[in-house]
Amino acid sequence: MEAPGGQIILGLVIGVALLVFLVMKTKIHAFIALIISASVIGLIAGMTPPSVAEAITTGFGGTLGSIGIVIGFGVMLGRVMEVAGASERLAYSFVKMLGKKREDWAMALTGYVVSIPIYVDSAFVILAPLVKAISRKTGRSVLTLGVALAIGLVVTHSLVPPTPGPLGVAGIFGVSVGVVILWGLLFSVPLIIVGVLYAKWLGKKIHQVPDESGLGWIRPEHASNYEEFLEQQENKNLPSLFISLAPILIPILLIFANTLVTALNLSEGVFAYMQFLGNPVIAVGIGLIFAIYTLTSQMNRTDAIDRMEEGIKSAGIILLVTGAGGALGNVLNESGSGDYVAELIVGFSIPLVLLPFFVSSFVRLVQGSGTVAMITAASITAPILSGVDGVYMPLAAIGATTGSLLFSYFNDSFFWVVTRMLGIRDTKEQILTWSVPTTLAWLMSLILLVVCSLFV
Repeated sequence: MEAPGGQIILGLVIGVALLVFLVMKTKIHAFIALIISASVIGLIAGMTPPSVAEAITTGFGGTLGSIGIVIGFGVMLGRVMEVAGASERLAYSFVKMLGKKREDWAMALTGYVVSIPIYVDSAFVILAPLVKAISRKTGRSVLTLGVALAIGLVVTHSLVPPTPGPLGVAGIFGVSVGVVILWGLLFSVPLIIVGVLYAKWLGKKIHQVPDESGLGWIRPEHASNYEEFLEQQENKNLPSLFISLAPILIPILLIFANTLVTALNLSEGVFAYMQFLGNPVIAVGIGLIFAIYTLTSQMNRTDAIDRMEEGIKSAGIILLVTGAGGALGNVLNESGSGDYVAELIVGFSIPLVLLPFFVSSFVRLVQGSGTVAMITAASITAPILSGVDGVYMPLAAIGATTGSLLFSYFNDSFFWVVTRMLGIRDTKEQILTWSVPTTLAWLMSLILLVVCSLFV
């Protein structure tokens, strides 16, 4: 029996307020706070105690089941690349080709392209070592580079099929996938521009770079000398550009091939093996094995294993907090909070083409998952809009996808992946690092939707 609406809202208010208080004002770790908040929301919303516990464990395991191994392989790969000099080689080559002060735009463009076929969490983990290397060797804040990359990744991941969210939205609205791809790519550009401009400002406010070991972080008063960086790299005995880039390119190409054959409904014979090799877990694992046997040739077995274990140690808290965010999101979903809030929004008098946008936005705030938010919004609003003349359904579909960008925070696993991998531990700085830029992208989306609705 579903709890009354007032009881659901009360659980949400108390649970979210408790989460914010525990994270910001007490010694309770974010991992513990997320589990406590999930428990309180579920119990107040009318779930039985055993079902709350089951929802927490299911959400935790489901989240880590999809990205936990990828994070583990990814941090091992990143550590191997760091100690072998591959990240330095990439950073040097990247900077030399693009020129001074353009690295942020290059990272955003990389995210814009890479996240179309690749799951956003996996893509960020794969490319994070490159962000750290460029930051350490040029002196640019890791926040400028990391946020630029992350915003490029999350925007196309949210707007452009064949990622699951926008692909599902296109199907629910009955819109051609090709049309959604076109609109998604067009909408993505101004959103990414806004994100990069914010990343530039943030990097000046919080100037943080990796230390020389690659395991910690420092906040120097002045940036490193750019020209000195280029000169130093010329004289170093670093791995070749191909060997340095291959551990990143291999998983990307394998995952892209998997996406392609899946989209074409090819699953027999050799295509089944392509799907297997292109699974993010397998693909990143292959990239790691390639790195081990090409980049650690000068290390003995013990040193190579020690370097990989250093990477795993840094991933422990990322895994716990990411899983806890998934647990909270699943409790919110199982308690019916997301559906209830979405139905409330449907009752408001707003322009119909914006209805999916606002429903998606509120579900996102309540439940955390962008994919769930956009699919929920599409499921609720598509039947309403399909019976109304004059509603341009592709734009409504884009509204459902862009609404999911609103204020990524504690119940979003990508929030923890980005902030923790960029070395941001302070709650206020975490919000500045990822909650604010996603909200700016959301606001720009609203402006674009209003403008476009006047012409279509």
